Amino acid sequence: MPEPTKKDETETQSAPPPPEQKTPQDGGTGKDKDEDDTSVSTPPADGMSKPAERKDSVWSIGEGAPEESEKRDDSQMSTLFIEKPQSGSVSVGGNITFIAKVEAKDLLRKPNVKWFKGKWMDLASKAGKHLQLKESFERHTKIHTFEMHIIKAKENFAGNYRCEVSYKDKFDSCSFDLEVTESSQAAQSIDIRSAFKRSGEGQEDAGELDFSGLLKRREIKQQEEEPEVDVWELLKNANPSEYEKIAFQYGITDLRGMLKRLKRMRREVKKSAAFAKGLDPAYQVDKGGKVRFMVELADPTVELKWYKNGQEIRPSAKYIFEHKGNQRILFINNCTMADDARYYVTAGDEKCSTELFVRDPPILVTKSLEDTSTYVGERVELSCEVSEENANVKWFRNGVELSDDPHSRYRIKVEGKKHTLIIEEAAKNDNATYSVMTTGGQSEAKLSVDLRPLKISLALEDQTVRLGQEIHLKCEISENVEGKWYKNGQLVEASDRVKLYHKGRIHRFVIASSAVDDEGEYMFVPDAYNINIPCKVHVVDPPKLHLDGLGENNTVTVVAGSKLRLEIPITGEPTPKVVWSRGDKGITDSGRIRAETYPDSSCLVIDAAEREDSGPFRITLKNEAGEDTALINIKVVDVPDPPQAPNVTEVGEDWCVMTWEPPANDGGSPILGYFIERKKKQSSRWMRLNFELIKETTFEPKKMIEGVAYEVRVFAVNAIGISKPSMPSKSFVPLAVTSPPTLLAVDGVTDTSVTMKWRPPDHIGAAGLDGYVVEYCFEGNGFSQGISTDLSEELLEPPFHVEADEWIVANPELTDKTKFTINGLPTGSKILVRVKAVNAAGESEPRYHPQPILVKEVIEPPKIRLPRHLKQTYTRRVGETVNLVIPFQGRPRAKVSWEKNGSPIDKNHINIRNTENDTIIFIRKAERCHSGEYDMKVEVENLVDKATIDIQIVDRPGPPEIVIIDDVWGENVNLSWKPPKDDGNAAITGYTIQKADKKSMEWFTVMEHYHRTSATINELIIGNEYYFRVFAENMCGLSEDATMTKESALIAKDGKVYKYPVYNDFDFTERPMFTQPLVNTFAVAGYNATLNCSVRGNPKPKITWLKNKVIIMNDPRYRMFSNQGVCTLEIRKPSPYDGGTYTCRAVNTLGEAEVECKLEVKVIYQGVINPGEPFFLAGNNQVYNKHTPLVTQ
Repeated sequence: MPEPTKKDETETQSAPPPPEQKTPQDGGTGKDKDEDDTSVSTPPADGMSKPAERKDSVWSIGEGAPEESEKRDDSQMSTLFIEKPQSGSVSVGGNITFIAKVEAKDLLRKPNVKWFKGKWMDLASKAGKHLQLKESFERHTKIHTFEMHIIKAKENFAGNYRCEVSYKDKFDSCSFDLEVTESSQAAQSIDIRSAFKRSGEGQEDAGELDFSGLLKRREIKQQEEEPEVDVWELLKNANPSEYEKIAFQYGITDLRGMLKRLKRMRREVKKSAAFAKGLDPAYQVDKGGKVRFMVELADPTVELKWYKNGQEIRPSAKYIFEHKGNQRILFINNCTMADDARYYVTAGDEKCSTELFVRDPPILVTKSLEDTSTYVGERVELSCEVSEENANVKWFRNGVELSDDPHSRYRIKVEGKKHTLIIEEAAKNDNATYSVMTTGGQSEAKLSVDLRPLKISLALEDQTVRLGQEIHLKCEISENVEGKWYKNGQLVEASDRVKLYHKGRIHRFVIASSAVDDEGEYMFVPDAYNINIPCKVHVVDPPKLHLDGLGENNTVTVVAGSKLRLEIPITGEPTPKVVWSRGDKGITDSGRIRAETYPDSSCLVIDAAEREDSGPFRITLKNEAGEDTALINIKVVDVPDPPQAPNVTEVGEDWCVMTWEPPANDGGSPILGYFIERKKKQSSRWMRLNFELIKETTFEPKKMIEGVAYEVRVFAVNAIGISKPSMPSKSFVPLAVTSPPTLLAVDGVTDTSVTMKWRPPDHIGAAGLDGYVVEYCFEGNGFSQGISTDLSEELLEPPFHVEADEWIVANPELTDKTKFTINGLPTGSKILVRVKAVNAAGESEPRYHPQPILVKEVIEPPKIRLPRHLKQTYTRRVGETVNLVIPFQGRPRAKVSWEKNGSPIDKNHINIRNTENDTIIFIRKAERCHSGEYDMKVEVENLVDKATIDIQIVDRPGPPEIVIIDDVWGENVNLSWKPPKDDGNAAITGYTIQKADKKSMEWFTVMEHYHRTSATINELIIGNEYYFRVFAENMCGLSEDATMTKESALIAKDGKVYKYPVYNDFDFTERPMFTQPLVNTFAVAGYNATLNCSVRGNPKPKITWLKNKVIIMNDPRYRMFSNQGVCTLEIRKPSPYDGGTYTCRAVNTLGEAEVECKLEVKVIYQGVINPGEPFFLAGNNQVYNKHTPLVTQ
C-alpha cells in the first residue's frame, strides 16, 4: 500500500519507524528509507504527469526537497532545555536511548515536544517495534522528561536527529547524531526483491516490479539502490494476527496471492539455451496502464508461444505481439485486475515465466484534520475527507491505532468521502494528537480539552448541633463535577453513617445522628480544581445519668458488712461537674462514704456498709448544655432461692419461648432479674445466654441448631447475688416452618381454569418440605380496593381484608409440584390466589399474587420462533436424519399447517408432529427428493404467521463426462474434461486427478481439490506410458467412480537428464510460548467457572495446572482440557476457598513457560444467613465476606 512522499510543504509522510537518514547519491539525489525499506513512490495526485522514458527504470522511494524549518522571531526564542540529548553510537541490533529534560516551574501546562530525523521527518507517527517515545513528570522537582528509545538498531538508522520543544511564544531546539556501527556477528540478509525493477507508464520497459517501493511515491532515479528489508521475511516472521496490519502498511492488496507468488519466485532461475535474455522475475503496472514483456532468443527460428495462467494468449487489440530481430515482445494494453496473473513463454521445450502485479492508485487525504479546542464534557468531532468513497482509513491517538469497538469512547463515522472521529463527552485525558492514515497520505491535529472556570454559588456554613441531631452541610458550585469531603484534613468516605450526595451542581454532606467525634473542621474540594470550601461543626451534649443497670426506683441492695462501689455512667459534652449528697449534706471524696469521679462515670463508695446507710442518695450533673439529677436508694439484702424448673411453651427453627415462676423467697430484696443457661441434652456443658439481667419471667433463646435436643435452666438475681440454678426443663427439639414460596405467577388462563406456578421457598430447614396448599377467593369478598398494580411485587400480606373462612382450598391433598391448575371456575370471574408451603412444623406464611386474575382465555397472536440456523439453507446428506423443532406462540388452540413447494406434504414420507408450543418435522432417511421450500403457517382465529424453511439434501456427485488428453510435450501432459451431469444437488468444489503407469496400472494421486476443468500434469517419467482418471468432488466428498482417458500418453525419451533439487527439512521445533494469557476472573459461588489460555510449542508441551503454586492432581472438583493448543481449567461449583492464584505451566524438551491469573469468588446470600464469616450490615441489605468485596443483593 503506497504512502505519500514529501514533495512539498503541504504533503505528509507516514512509514514504519524508525526512518533512515537521506544519503546523497549521484550528485545530490537523496533517498529516504524506512525500517523495512518497503516504500514505493506513487504518481502525482492529479494523475496527468508521467515520468520521462528511460532505458532501465527502477523503483525509487522518492526525492523530495527538504522541508524548511519554521521561521521564528529571534526575540521570542528562549532556552527551555535543562538537559539536551547527546550524540551517541550503537552497534547493529543494539538499543540506545536519548533523553531531554525541561523545567516546568514557569510553565502552566506541559510543553509540546517533537522528535525529527533530518530536517523534516516527524518521528511521532513512526512509533512501533523499533522506535518508542516516552514522557514522564516528576512532581517534586517539576521536571518533564522526554525519551526516545531506538530498539534493535539497523545501519540505515544512522544520521542527524533533532529535538524541538515549544511553549506558547517560547521555543528551543537541539540537534544530535546517531552512529550505527556494523556488528561482527551480523549475517547478511537475503533480499528477494534485489532483482525486481519497475518503471512509469509509457516507457519501454513499463511495468517491471521492485517491492522496495510499496509505500512512497514514484520518482525517476539515476542509480538503483540495493533494498534492505524483505517484505516476505517480515510476513513470514510476523504473527498471523498482524498480517492485515502489515498489508495495510505496505500496500499489499492480495496478501494470500503475494505470499504464494513470492515463495514461487524465490526459486533459482537456471540459465536457458533457448533464451539469450529471459523475462524479469516480476513486473508491476498501474491499473489502466500498459506493460511490455520482452525476451531475446538464441535461435530466432524457434516457435514462441505466450501463456497466461496456463492459457495460451492469442493476438488481439489487448494483446499485441512484436518481433525485432531476436527480440520477441508482448504488449498488454489497458491493464485491469484480471491481468494480475502468472505469465510464461515457451520456446520448444524450454519455458520462461514471470509475475505481473496490477495495483490500484493510492487513497489521498483531500481535506486535512484541524486543531480543536473544547471544554470537558463537550462533544468533539474531528473530520477529514479522502479521494475515494468508503476508503480504508485508520485513526491513531498519539501513534496508537483506535478501534471502532462499540464499547470504546471513540466512534468513527463514514459518510462517503468524509470520515469523522466522534468523542461524545470529552475528558481531560483526551488531550492528544489525533491522526488519520490512508494508503496514500496522512493528516494530524491536536485536541485541547480544558476545564471551565469554577465559581462558588453557595458556600458551607458553620454549625452547632446537639448530640444525636443531624449534621447537614450543603454547598453549590458553578460546574457539575465530582468532589471530595475532608474532616480535619482527612478524606471522608461515604458509609452507613455518612451520606454524600451529588446532584447537578449541589453537593451535600449528611450525618443523620451526630456523635462527639463528628466535631471538627470540614472542607469540600472539587475534583480537578485548586479550590476548597471550609466550615466548622461544634457538637454539644446535655449531661445525662445512665441508670439502666439499677433496680426498681433506683434501689441498690448490698449485704451488710460488705463494701459497696456503685458506678454510675455519665455522658455530656463538655464533661459535666458531678455532686453527690445525702439529705442536705454533701459527700466528699474522702471518708467511709465517699464519691469518686471519672471522665465517663462517677462512683459512690461505702466501705463496710451499715444498716444506717440505707436511704436515698442524690447525684447531680451540670454543664453549659443543662443538668441532670437522680435519687439512688441503698438497701441491705440476701441472695434469693432458686426458681422452679422452666417450661418451653413454643418452638421455632432456631429459637424457643420459655417461661418460669419467680422464686418463693426473694432473700429480702426484690428480684433484679434472671440469668438463662442452656445445653444440649447429651452434653454436660452449660452456656450462659444473657449477660444482662432478664427482668421478665419469659425469655426467647436463639441461635440453636435445628433438629438437636436442648435443655434450659434459670438463675434468680437480686442485689445480693445469684441464686442456685433451677432444675432443667424437659428436653425439646427446635423445628420451624419453611419460608413462603417465591415467584408466584400466572402460567396460563382458560375460560374455566387458572394455572399458577411458583418457586420453592428460599429456606426449608431440617423439617423438610411436605408439599404446597393452593387457596383462592372470588371478587366481591373485600379485595376490590387497594390492589397493587406492580405485577413484579411479591406480597406476604393480602392487599385487602379477607376473612379466613372466605379462602377456598384448591387442592385437598398436598401437591409436591410447583405448578397447579385450579379447575371449575366460572368464566369472567376474578379470583385472588395464595400459596403456602407445609412441613412437619406447620404451614408457612402465604405468598399472595398481587393482582386479581380474570378467568377468561386471552388471545395470544401467533408468532413463529424460527431458530437462527433454519433462517439459512438447511443442508443434510442423503441417508441422514432430519429432525427440526420449530417453537411458536399462539393461544388458544393454534392451528399449524405445512406445505412443500406450494403443495401439501406427503405424510407417508415426512412425519409432522404438532404440540401447543412447537411443531416437529421428521425425516428418518433423507433423500434428494425431500429438497425444497417448506412453508409453515400458524393460525389463531383470524391471525396468521408464516415462515419458510429451505431444505437441501445433497449426495456425492457423478464422475466427469469425458477426460481427454489435449497435448503431450516433454515431461508434461495437458488434460481437459467436462463437469459431471449429476452434481449431487451441491456445487462442485473441485476435482482429484490420478495417474497410472500402463505397465503396473497402480493409481497415484497427482492433484487434489483442483477447481478447473483442465490441468497440466508435470514431472512424468520419460519413457513411461500413462493413463489418467478424474474424480469429481463436492461437499459430500468424491464421486464413487472416476472417468479415465481412453488413450494413453507416452512420454518420449529425448536424452535429457533431469536433476531433482535438494530441499532441506524445516525445523519446526519450538519451546513453549503462551499466545493468549490467563486473565483475572470473578466467579459466583455455586456456578461453574473456567480459566482459558492458549500455548504453542513443538514437541507438544505437557500442561500442568497449579493453585497457589501447588500442583492440582486427582481433585474431582477440577477438570482440565487441552485441544489444539487451547488449555482450559473448569472449576465445578466454586466456593470462596477456591479463590487464589492459578498458574498454567507448559513444559517440553526445549524449555518451559508459565502464565497465571487471580480468581475471586463472590458469595451472594438470599435469606437468613448461617453463623459464620458473612454477615448482614446493619441498616441495609448487603453481605460481607472476608474473601470477597461487598455484594449488593
